[in-house]
Amino acid sequence: MSTRTPKARALQPADYLKKILTARVYDVANESALEVAKNLSRRLHNTVLLKREDQQPVHSFKLRGAYNKMAHLTPEQLKKGVICASAGNHAQGVALGAKRLGTKAVIVMPTTTPGMKVEAVKALGGEVVLVGESYSDAYTHALTLEKKNGMTFVHPFDDPDVIAGQGTIAMEMLRQHQGPLDAVFVAIGGGGLIAGVANYIKAVRPEIKVIGVQMDDSSAMMQSVAKGKRVTLNDVGLFSDGTAVKLVGEETFRVAKNLVDSYITVNTDAVCAAIKDVFVDTRSIVEPAGALAVAAIKQYVAEHKTKGETYAAILCGANMNFDRLRFVAERAEVGEEREALFAVTIPEQPGSLRRFCELIGKLPSFGGSKTPRNVTEFNYRMSDQAKAHVFVGLTTGVKGESGKMATHFTKNGFDAIDLTHDELAKEHLRHMVGGHSTLAQEERILRFEFPERPGALMRFLLAMRPGWNISLFHYRNQGADYGRILMGLQVPKADNKAFAAFLDALGYPYVEETQNPAYRLFLQR
Repeated sequence: MSTRTPKARALQPADYLKKILTARVYDVANESALEVAKNLSRRLHNTVLLKREDQQPVHSFKLRGAYNKMAHLTPEQLKKGVICASAGNHAQGVALGAKRLGTKAVIVMPTTTPGMKVEAVKALGGEVVLVGESYSDAYTHALTLEKKNGMTFVHPFDDPDVIAGQGTIAMEMLRQHQGPLDAVFVAIGGGGLIAGVANYIKAVRPEIKVIGVQMDDSSAMMQSVAKGKRVTLNDVGLFSDGTAVKLVGEETFRVAKNLVDSYITVNTDAVCAAIKDVFVDTRSIVEPAGALAVAAIKQYVAEHKTKGETYAAILCGANMNFDRLRFVAERAEVGEEREALFAVTIPEQPGSLRRFCELIGKLPSFGGSKTPRNVTEFNYRMSDQAKAHVFVGLTTGVKGESGKMATHFTKNGFDAIDLTHDELAKEHLRHMVGGHSTLAQEERILRFEFPERPGALMRFLLAMRPGWNISLFHYRNQGADYGRILMGLQVPKADNKAFAAFLDALGYPYVEETQNPAYRLFLQR
């Protein structure tokens, strides 16, 4: 006779349905709104619904599962306290839930955790322990403290009670929207959210597709399902830190493998564009993980050419670091392919820049769009007597135009390379164009404010004397009414009086920076 303990029966969707229906989450969580994204729906010709988990008290869905887990603990367990390892949203969910239940919460966080997140956990009553440089270090230490102090470990995703708590999101969605719903798009980190959502939807309305979304550099669940076993990634991208998980849960993998219909991966630029889309419709800023589902809907519609369908995206979090917004804004237009980037070679001779600007103004539409072309960026520094290499950004009307635009430039005498999808150019080179120049003699440096309207630069170029040469030009559209431009001009000393009259007649606000020490250190030779 065998003495082995029989393995517990795997929970089925019907079991999870009962756990979700009886989950205790509303002591701390709100029933979040399900809103139509009107602008995005109109653009995509499909109805897009946004499940606003970004509006929870901790700006994330994570408190649902954390609290449901703790609410099912015995009085004796609660007396000893709970512990978790987290550097983000789960930490705040556990701290808030423990405060509501009157129990002690120890949150083990890596020493690299941003101070803002540490303070947020402390403000909710959590006791923070900083250990190691990674989540793995914090997790190992949390397990040690769990055994030492007899505390209960609250897993961020691989626990049936946590999964059931997250599943209440799907329960709300199907109650809030009882009409046609073709697919629900769900971001995946460790898999707790999609396991809960899939269990409820497949038990109640199995015809609705459940589509998992991961970053292309953090696709642990997708790779695991493809190989039929859990795969540990060596590295994960950190842009979407809320989904940056190297190994998905054992239970979440089992559920996803059986119930999730398909998977989509999205890249950083697509997520940045989706963050902007959410902002346009809601005036709220979600974190990268919170925008994954929206990015996937856009990609799904583009690939399948759908019209008239209804999709739901779970905005799973909004704990965005403020200093990351600059990067998001920079990449959003490229991610949507509303901006194309080029390296263009121009003959280093008078009138070349004007001819190139005229060519931009006459660019045809390659996709039927009537959207006017605007220069979004222009970086140039004199470095060669024969050729000038400029970095140019232009607005586009439709996706896929950048390659045709580059070909058009080349056919018209300006060799061009399409950099729209070049990571090095987008991340670094656009900020590095320039430097010292031995050719820029008699150079004057001026900062201008040009009105952000078509023809402002051309007016400047047409008013210049032929003998004045542009030796430096830097411009980046920042979304304001005025464009800020740094320009270097080679003006003979004999023309100083005429140059002053030119500036006065132009009427654009300017500041001369020729004596600025930063210019003299980094640009003048």
